[in-house]
Amino acid sequence: MTLRIGIAGTGWFAKMHADLLETKEDVQVAGFSGTTLAKAEAAARPYRHATGYSSLTAMLDGCKPDAVYICVPPFAHGELESELVARRIPFLVEKPLGTGAEEPRRIEAAVREAGLLTSVGYHFRYMDAASRARDLLKERTPGMALGYWNGGMPGVGWWRRQEGSGGQFVEQTTHIVDLLRYLLGEVTEVYAAYAQAAMHQLHEGVTVPDVGTVTMKLASGLVATVSNTCMLPIDHMTGLHIYTSSGVMELSHHSLRDLEAGRTTEYRNLSNPYERETEAFLHAVRTGDRSMILSDYSDALLTQEVTAAANESARTGQPVALHL
Repeated sequence: MTLRIGIAGTGWFAKMHADLLETKEDVQVAGFSGTTLAKAEAAARPYRHATGYSSLTAMLDGCKPDAVYICVPPFAHGELESELVARRIPFLVEKPLGTGAEEPRRIEAAVREAGLLTSVGYHFRYMDAASRARDLLKERTPGMALGYWNGGMPGVGWWRRQEGSGGQFVEQTTHIVDLLRYLLGEVTEVYAAYAQAAMHQLHEGVTVPDVGTVTMKLASGLVATVSNTCMLPIDHMTGLHIYTSSGVMELSHHSLRDLEAGRTTEYRNLSNPYERETEAFLHAVRTGDRSMILSDYSDALLTQEVTAAANESARTGQPVALHL
């Protein structure tokens, strides 16, 4: 059975997913939808079976995909997911689910009622390093975690506007929050402090904070702090450090470093997490077996709730409790 895949979006992530899909046997990248027909046609041109469409509905009617990848900015979510739910078409959506939590809550309820197959692009979960960390944590007592996403500011205009991206904690650092949840459990309370330190003076139209720290309480009794900045002229640090009774586990994009007394062991990612994410979704579309999907829409909503609560806490100056 050849799966026909549609892609909503024409940016970097749309191309990355399309390139991966194009390498699969019995998979066709069938169509792209974009904000303009010209963008969609340009995105479709490198792929043998793909056609560009000016809207999602035109793509769904035109190429009749078996599943859709949603690769659009945070502010553009909502109508796309609703249309796919209405048509009962499985979808993989890139994080985050939106700029806040209200619209994702509505979509999640509809997805759950429909029993629709979904996957969300939290690819850190698919890293070999994350799998190894989960195994090690079965034998260790964690107490605290420190997370980081420290680097520069993306150049696209929507990212720099709070209403466009939701801010760095929602758009980027969500990966670290999700990895924290995946390895250590649910967050019950957050307290956040953000600031605009430099980027709003250096670039026109910047409304997102460029530094921030979020302290969290977990249901297990653990505590965590996740900090981010987008004011640096360099990429500095992205990852999650877990402090346990045996030492420190340092997770990054590339590996897990396990620091114990007198010994450090490094476990590098041998497989491509995007590849594993893709295989899990395609397998589920073909067979109905969802067991390989590590983050579906309902699970990803819990990460979205944490990041939205952090924004609310930073706005009000008060801790925000999450009701699991």
